[in-house]
Amino acid sequence: MKKTAFPYRASLTPIAAALLTLHAGLALAQTGGDVMLPRVDVIGGVEKLPHIAGAGQILDAKDLEASHVFTVNEALRKVPGVHARDEEGFGLRPNIGMRGLNPTRSTKITLLEDGIPLAYAPYGDNASYYHPQVDRYERIEVLKGAGSMLFGPQTIGGVVNYITPNPTQQFGGFVQGTVGNRDYVNGKINLGGRGLLFDYSRKQGDGARDNMEHALDDLNLKYVAPLGGNQALTLRANHYREDSTITYSGLTQAEFDKQGARYNPFKNDKFEAQRNGLSATHEYEFGTGTTLLTNVYWSQFDRDWWRQASNSQDSQCGGAFNTARLAGATVNPDSCNSIQGRLRSYTTWGVEPRLTIAHKMGELQVGVKAHYEEQDRRQINGSSPTARTGTLVEDNLRKTDAYSAYVANRFDIGQFGITPILRYEAISGERTNRLTGQNGSSKVSEALPGIGVTWNPSPALTAFTSLHKGFAPPRVEDLIGGAGTVTDVDPEKSTNFEIGLRSQPMAGVSVQAAYFRTDYNNLIAVGSIAGGSTPLSQGKALFEGLELGAQAEMKSGLLGRLAYTWLPTATQSEAFRRVDTQAVIGVAGMRQPYAPKQTLTAAAGYALGSFRGEIEAQYVGKQFSDFANTVTPTADGQKGEIAAYTVWNASLNYRFDKSLSGFVTAKNLTDKTYIVDRTRGIQVGMPRLVQVGAKYAF
Repeated sequence: MKKTAFPYRASLTPIAAALLTLHAGLALAQTGGDVMLPRVDVIGGVEKLPHIAGAGQILDAKDLEASHVFTVNEALRKVPGVHARDEEGFGLRPNIGMRGLNPTRSTKITLLEDGIPLAYAPYGDNASYYHPQVDRYERIEVLKGAGSMLFGPQTIGGVVNYITPNPTQQFGGFVQGTVGNRDYVNGKINLGGRGLLFDYSRKQGDGARDNMEHALDDLNLKYVAPLGGNQALTLRANHYREDSTITYSGLTQAEFDKQGARYNPFKNDKFEAQRNGLSATHEYEFGTGTTLLTNVYWSQFDRDWWRQASNSQDSQCGGAFNTARLAGATVNPDSCNSIQGRLRSYTTWGVEPRLTIAHKMGELQVGVKAHYEEQDRRQINGSSPTARTGTLVEDNLRKTDAYSAYVANRFDIGQFGITPILRYEAISGERTNRLTGQNGSSKVSEALPGIGVTWNPSPALTAFTSLHKGFAPPRVEDLIGGAGTVTDVDPEKSTNFEIGLRSQPMAGVSVQAAYFRTDYNNLIAVGSIAGGSTPLSQGKALFEGLELGAQAEMKSGLLGRLAYTWLPTATQSEAFRRVDTQAVIGVAGMRQPYAPKQTLTAAAGYALGSFRGEIEAQYVGKQFSDFANTVTPTADGQKGEIAAYTVWNASLNYRFDKSLSGFVTAKNLTDKTYIVDRTRGIQVGMPRLVQVGAKYAF
């Protein structure tokens, strides 16, 4: 791929200048170490876990840095109950599911960054075509159960909250560089002081298949300003840019068998994305345990995806082209005088105050949110393989207004904590076809009760349980058709139950186990796979299983980690039906797609003095790729059982002195070839990656 240095981006200047000017105006005589900044935590520190009435886990800086995780998918596999499926190899479009829910585009969970919505349209189109690189974060919180009702709108699977680093008062930071095979280069600069943090990274390399080349820029600025003795303000600005040559289509079965797992003929396909975000978090302490924390946020996400195929058998390049693909013959997309541009622009903004009041009986939490989204969606069909203009065939404007509120009160009664929770969501959506002038609108509202209970018989043991009604809104495009007609699609509704234990039986050792049951009264099966090949359907479903997580770091230097999920039940309680025709999709009792019965991540290592090394195995059990539980692969590669696989990773770290450290990592150590997805044809995992890097702190 073409190599470029770490370029100066002129478009970053206004954001950087704004924060630097603000820093100069607000700078106070501050001394000391880290700034305690206003931020919404989903869990908080480990000291908060005894009050959490649900399965919760924190991946801290040591967890992320010691194993030098390559993608957020790799990181989240260290959490029991999470199934993170790869796609293009770099973790750019994460597919994260929890407790058996379909991971496609992470639509079934809530993603936050510092407590602020990360998805570009969490109410109107909760699909992740954008996700920051894991290098951006110092900590990851994962919470399931009734506690997720304090966030939303997805309150069924769980919440992932990514935490960015804190600014420091004293000047300092680090530079880090990494190189590896598959043309991999990653450079990072982190500078901080007097409450201001500057963090920039540039990453580039080859993806999982041929003609998949990625170049990413990620800039983050954060400033913390004390405003007197009882107030503080956190300001954030970020800019993300992606320039990738990447196809949407997977492989046919014959292409996979004859051409190999890395084959990808679509060298003309292009994905370009840019996201700018601004947010402010203000905290006011009234005294006597009362705090008001308010988030205000805005983001703009633009992405253009030009592609000659949206799945392994769409009609864009004609019948002969598709027939050749089914036969596994080499095809030349340059002979196809067509390309389609799926051009999207999303604007999201909102305000969310959260009030916390400590009282003699426990703690009261109250919050409200006003959230707004606009989706500007166009499709342009070009008449050559490299065209970037052509005939406008889709021009849609979609708007979502959402208002929510919650109240939760924890009552501390001896060793018990009892927390009743009530959440309310009111969502309105509108869709306008600007080609025809047709439009339509629809509204959804729901009141959601829940309760969580903790029992702490000793400082080292917590028993927890929760029961709550789960909810997720349908997408605007599912509710309202292109002609403005409103479709009878219900929101997702479920009854969620869990019970478990957390324990620290000895210093350096922690264990958590949980049983969970998610009973869907209505589950929406994702119906839009770009080319529209899978119809929207819905029905009842049941998910039930066990999670086990453990971590140990002994004084002897031995260390270990375990994340295991057993999901014996992930079935359609009744046959799903198409929303448009009521035709049956699947069979009652069949297993849900992309819900492996077992997943396991286990690591062992040794740390002594300046040395730390570990080896890790990530196992994913076999999966079905469709509602009919088809076992034998179909010719188009879109159906068929996905075999179980195990990927081995290893890392070695050495600290030369207090400033300089080095590391070597190997991902997919055995260079295993394995299938991760058949949604649009066969997608494969990354081949072996070997990377060497150094970090200098000052």
